[in-house]
Amino acid sequence: MSTAIVIPKVCKAAVVRNPGPDYTLETIEDCPVPVPGPGQLLLRLNVTGLCSAGAVVALGPGVDPEVWKIGDRAGIKPFWDVCHDGSYCEYIVSPARYTSRIPDGLADEIAGPIMCSGSTMYAALRASKAQAGEWVVIPGGGGGVGHMGTQYGKALGLRILAIDTSDEKREMCLSLGAEAFIDFKTCPDVAEEVKRITGGGAHGVIVTGGTASAYASAPYFLRKGGVQVCVGLPPVGTAMAGMDPFFLIFLKLTITGSLVAGQQHVKEALDLAARGFIKPKITVLPFKKFPEGMKMLVKSEVAGRIVINYNL
Repeated sequence: MSTAIVIPKVCKAAVVRNPGPDYTLETIEDCPVPVPGPGQLLLRLNVTGLCSAGAVVALGPGVDPEVWKIGDRAGIKPFWDVCHDGSYCEYIVSPARYTSRIPDGLADEIAGPIMCSGSTMYAALRASKAQAGEWVVIPGGGGGVGHMGTQYGKALGLRILAIDTSDEKREMCLSLGAEAFIDFKTCPDVAEEVKRITGGGAHGVIVTGGTASAYASAPYFLRKGGVQVCVGLPPVGTAMAGMDPFFLIFLKLTITGSLVAGQQHVKEALDLAARGFIKPKITVLPFKKFPEGMKMLVKSEVAGRIVINYNL
């Protein structure tokens, strides 16, 4: 391990207590700092928002120092090596081959959310196969994941119809590039309104909410040949994606899933942000307010994303 940077023995972390539906999150400051193994990098994170951004502070055995150097800015996605450590810790290890470089000029507070929700929505939009000038509906368009999709959709030349509720989220979605907005609490028939606005139905719909109602309504927003992309993860056994096979067959609808993003999509998503096309709406909280921020997310009390800053 390089000694160019002084690395502490312990660090800040947020720990889940009582895992399950009634879990709690607790902040600690005595979490052991991991040692990078073969092929791994040790990162000191500046921010986290499920996905994180920071800098390389040590190289594990076998990492090419010409490829990764101490001080290089780097980010991680929600899973590495399929599923492993999380990012609610100030110091983490990450496989060098799965770590993403953060472009110069892109702030960590912006890069962190893009590593997760941003790149997830970018990949989902690509999976919808919608082309420039075509309509894509984003239920939950004012949320942390959905509002990223609005911006990436606009950057790709798509026509975005966001579905959510509240004047705040309406204003945010329209300001970020949505061409239309439907408040599902005040609209008597959301599916019919989607068809009216899009001229017969959307070419794609990205389901960001992990609820039975979100999945039950999504297929009815599509036109013939449309594609539904499933992103939101409901508890197992609580929701189904699809509709009566009669309509699926005659309308030639496609239902597919998209789980986060691969390396290339992450690179493209970060590049669009570095070029100024993507400006996530974020609420930055200090580390000690980590549990409070998580509760706000669970209750959908935030428009956009929450980012935790380890330096505050």
